[in-house]
Parts: sequence; structure tokens; C-alpha cells
Amino acid sequence: MNGISKTLNDMTLVERSSLLDTVADALEATAEEAEGEGDTRFVANSICVANTIRGLSGDLTPRDLQAAELLLEQGIMLVHQFSNRAKTNGVVH
Repeated sequence: MNGISKTLNDMTLVERSSLLDTVADALEATAEEAEGEGDTRFVANSICVANTIRGLSGDLTPRDLQAAELLLEQGIMLVHQFSNRAKTNGVVH
């Protein structure tokens, strides 16, 4: 990554939208993988967070930025937890 990281407040609308879409895409991709493993709870949680993030990706007002930051943190943590968890051999409910 080049340069200094920006906060959502410092980003342009295009940059914010791109970041939100990237995290939502990652959540959807890991949800698909979790579905293949039978982890229905992770699928539901990931899709809900992804859809909420996508709902914010339009025109963010300054008061929406804090909510967007929290959703991004949750989404990134879900993807991180899924990628670092021990793989199970059975269906997870």
C-alpha cells in the first residue's frame, strides 16, 4: 500500500464507495465459501453485513460516516475470523 492511509472523512465519495464495495464483495465471497462448508450462521451474518454496507455505499452524509466505519470494522473482522478459523469437518448451524 502506497502513501498514508486516509479516514473515511478524508476520502472522496468515489474512494469511500470503492472501499465499501470491496469489503462487501469480500464478505459475499467468504459467505459463499462458508455455505460450501455448511456454516449457515456465518453465511447469514456476512450477507446481512454486506447488504447493509451496500446500502450505505451511495451518498454518505457526514453523520453516516461513523456508522459506515463500524460496519466496515465488523465486515473486515468477519472476513478475518473466517479466514483464520480452524476448518470444521461437519455442518455448523
